[in-house]
Amino acid sequence: MRIVPALIETLRRTRHLLVLTGAGASAESGIPTFRDALTGLWSRFDAASLATPDAFARDPDLVWGWYAWRRMKALQAAPNPGHRAIAALAARVPRLTLVTQNVDDLHERAGSPAVLHLHGSLHAPRCVRCARPFDLAPGVPDEPEGGRRLAPPRCPQCGGAIRPGVVWFGESLVPAVLDAAEAAARACDLCLTVGTASLVYPAAALPGIARDAGAALVQVNPSPTPLDGMARHTLRGTCAEVLPALLAAAWPG
Repeated sequence: MRIVPALIETLRRTRHLLVLTGAGASAESGIPTFRDALTGLWSRFDAASLATPDAFARDPDLVWGWYAWRRMKALQAAPNPGHRAIAALAARVPRLTLVTQNVDDLHERAGSPAVLHLHGSLHAPRCVRCARPFDLAPGVPDEPEGGRRLAPPRCPQCGGAIRPGVVWFGESLVPAVLDAAEAAARACDLCLTVGTASLVYPAAALPGIARDAGAALVQVNPSPTPLDGMARHTLRGTCAEVLPALLAAAWPG
């Protein structure tokens, strides 16, 4: 893969790098994207119909069972070279802010600290009633019985049902997380988007905020996206292919 010299120089000179990752980054580790059809025992369900507060209120065992299955799949997956390249970039630039739309912990397991999870995390459930965080058992959970229903645990403080720690359709992002991501977009001098279709707002607005504030915009994606006309550089390929090559081109050896 040929990396143009102008991009290499931009990366070397950056003082604050904002990296925004989407589902494509996790897909390379074997985690299905939200747009993929569900398979196996979940094939008769639509993912979007399970990811709402109303769905949890109607059938908490079904929704908790599905998210337990998703968490199991995420914990069985391993960070790919793209995740590891992003962690390595943090040691090469004065400041790196990592914002992800993904709800797994692959960035953390690759060595990236303080990840801003715009859409929450499979690994941070909380009480639906009092919002108290709930500690899950460590390790990879067993397959939810029957592949479907699994009763959610109860909150030790108030007895409320424990819900997945993700942002569902119809819910707002956590203000502090979104504020931090937008502040980084306004302050960075290079915004690198990785594996995101740039269709889901407000995450999709971050590259435009960065560009309007004067940052260079670079995208890594194997397919066309709405950023094609905005990005200064577009690298066609997957994050596991492109990011290690970009890192090696900017800092050989």
